[in-house]
Amino acid sequence: MSPAPAIAFGGSDTRGQSKGNELSASAGRSRIKVTQVSGPTGGKRGTVSATDVNWKPPPCWYEPVFSPAQLKDFSEHNGDGDVGLRDGWYGSKLWTDHFKDGKDASSIFTTPSTVKGYKNYNLGKHGYFWRGVAPDLYNLDDTSLCTRLMFWVDAGKIPNIPAAPTPKTLAEYAYNKIKVPSTSIELKPTTKSTVNLPTWVWLDKGTFKEVKVRAELPDTGLWAETTAKPVALHLDPGTSDAETTPSSGNCKINDDGSIGTPYQPGDGDKTPPCGLTYLRASNGSPYQLKASITWQISWKGSDGSGGDLPDGVFETTQDMNVQEIQSVNR
Repeated sequence: MSPAPAIAFGGSDTRGQSKGNELSASAGRSRIKVTQVSGPTGGKRGTVSATDVNWKPPPCWYEPVFSPAQLKDFSEHNGDGDVGLRDGWYGSKLWTDHFKDGKDASSIFTTPSTVKGYKNYNLGKHGYFWRGVAPDLYNLDDTSLCTRLMFWVDAGKIPNIPAAPTPKTLAEYAYNKIKVPSTSIELKPTTKSTVNLPTWVWLDKGTFKEVKVRAELPDTGLWAETTAKPVALHLDPGTSDAETTPSSGNCKINDDGSIGTPYQPGDGDKTPPCGLTYLRASNGSPYQLKASITWQISWKGSDGSGGDLPDGVFETTQDMNVQEIQSVNR
């Protein structure tokens, strides 16, 4: 049996999906379900950026794709899809030859190059056919990763092979699915400051809370919960002609969930626990004040495993106009 050309049906391609379930013949589509367990669900939100620039989620892994009945339906009524991460079979005959009639298959990317066939789609057996999945298939440079042709795994089993999914795989996959609230800080003065006078910065308690998401891979029993906990606010005045308090620009979150201290009348001569002081006027072109929250990311899994992932940062920017007045009554 000769293989069809290697055709990747990843990305947004929807050919080969099994209707009525969440299985797909696209190697770029993962079945992992991510749901938010706790934390804000409304308002402006976004994803965090890992502070470790060298860290990346796993590029690929194996997942259950078809039950015997689903594979039979797909093979005999469609037959256009990915039988391996980089092997696309075009036409029903290739699928029925291998999975129905037991003919061995060849693959350009699988070692050994010949894969033994199956009889009648394994109907009557309990389990699933698995295949490699890569959410960012087009940027997966290593062609040796997750490239086995679709293979059988008994129900309740996780294959003992490299790139088999684990709870940590799910936790890392969920990292970029966490939606945290935008950083809207309170300022005094608000959008116009004065040279050499401190601007107070704070966030009320309860503004930022933990965000937890749960990632589950159906038909495996695997799950992981990934939690993002706010731990610090960092201020970048947008100019070197400014000082921050603390000098590092990092304002810690208080025990009650607040950051800094709200400005009160009469605090004009005090140093804020979290704030900044501009030393030069902005002269018509506002400084870009950047406020970023650092989120500590941790996870726990279905097998009792757990640990930490790189901290994440979410940043917002706002205009700050600074006027040249040396004294002001507050």
